[in-house]
Amino acid sequence: MNTTQIKINELLNEPGCEHNHHKNEQQKNKACKQQAQPGAAQGGCSFDGSMITLVPITDVAHLVHGPIACAGNSWGSRGSLSSGPMLYKKGFTTDLSENDVIFGGEKKLYKAIHEIHKNYNPAAIFVYSTCVTALIGEDLDAVCKVATKKIGIPIIPVNSPGFVGSKNLGNRLGGEALLQHVIGTAEPEFTTPYDINLIGEYNIAGEMWNVLPLFEKLGIRVLAKMTGDARYKEICQAHRAKLNVMICSKALVNVARKMEELYGIPYIEESFYGIEDINRCLRNIAAKLGDSELQERTEQLIAEEAAKLDIELAPYRDRLKGKRVVLYTGGVKSWSIVSAAKDLGMEVVATSTKKSTEEDKARIKELLGKDGITLEKGNPQEILRIIRETQADMLIAGGRNQYTALKARIPFLDINQERHHAYAGYQGMIEMAREIDEALYSPIWEQVRKPAPWDVEIV
Repeated sequence: MNTTQIKINELLNEPGCEHNHHKNEQQKNKACKQQAQPGAAQGGCSFDGSMITLVPITDVAHLVHGPIACAGNSWGSRGSLSSGPMLYKKGFTTDLSENDVIFGGEKKLYKAIHEIHKNYNPAAIFVYSTCVTALIGEDLDAVCKVATKKIGIPIIPVNSPGFVGSKNLGNRLGGEALLQHVIGTAEPEFTTPYDINLIGEYNIAGEMWNVLPLFEKLGIRVLAKMTGDARYKEICQAHRAKLNVMICSKALVNVARKMEELYGIPYIEESFYGIEDINRCLRNIAAKLGDSELQERTEQLIAEEAAKLDIELAPYRDRLKGKRVVLYTGGVKSWSIVSAAKDLGMEVVATSTKKSTEEDKARIKELLGKDGITLEKGNPQEILRIIRETQADMLIAGGRNQYTALKARIPFLDINQERHHAYAGYQGMIEMAREIDEALYSPIWEQVRKPAPWDVEIV
């Protein structure tokens, strides 16, 4: 899969994306077409996006073909956890030098593939192009094809150099690599009427482990995860599932739609955050699988979990009721965390619509009501203004915004990929309530808000 302009245009005009529904060329979301700007890699380039999608496959080696800085840019900064192999935690790179740029690095790449196979014996090797190797014309597809025949394990080219676009485009390019080279290349030992795939779930902080036991209780088998805590073989067999459940549609909607076209697997979008959303998720999955007994078991499970949660969350709800929150995150979390906060009795006074689909935005408006504030783009100055005007008690956002919260002298909770606490599922609601409560009622805020000693008048 060479990254041609035709392929990029196809992914940017993905029919399954809400931004492309009922819109003419002028009305389509500008972010879908936006090319990466020089110096903007911190926000995520397409190379970064493809690695976010694929690195959580734990038993394969991930080899970055380019300068060493590309491999080190974001490696290990996302908390996707594994229940088994840890090979995905090792960073491999060809570490191209100036001489390699001039004379070519394909021989170096071929040698690196051999060394990884010899020393680590991975299930497969994913090879990532970078801006440098794409610009000098390295043929990843040809090298990977030759190496696959020679070594005898799959060597997968991932053509997503950073300059072709945004992190979200990179997510989809990573998904295209799975569709072309992995999905459908092996058969499961057996199938059941209750086999599903999770798409766009990366097991950040082990969140997926809060949800898998629920499926097990219901008799639903997760055939493949794309890609949190995944094994290469399970993704090869993903084409035999009966239903695809998208957790982050913005990232891999192309995979879900094309699997429906190729294999006839329907897909739905769900959220694991908040009591109402996890309830709806389980009910919708049971309904789509079309088994009345499964639907009965689902209702029984929901009732049992709700009874437990009412007891566990009661003390937190008393302390958190009426607390005002500003939420700044992206995609599905823009509305699903709103739902979770409302379950705790909190009031979300503002949230972002960054990276949100049109359907996401509609849900946000419904949840916030007419007085709720939505932020399309937010810089620290704008966030501080909103906090001041709404008299917010807390900021829930990504890790880079923690200093904004400190400037506002209010508590902060990290909700993005760098976090260390799992907030998904019923158990995740208890963990979220605990973390919010600890942040809000920490004694440090009483001290921080006091005037500095030199500002106090001495009487």
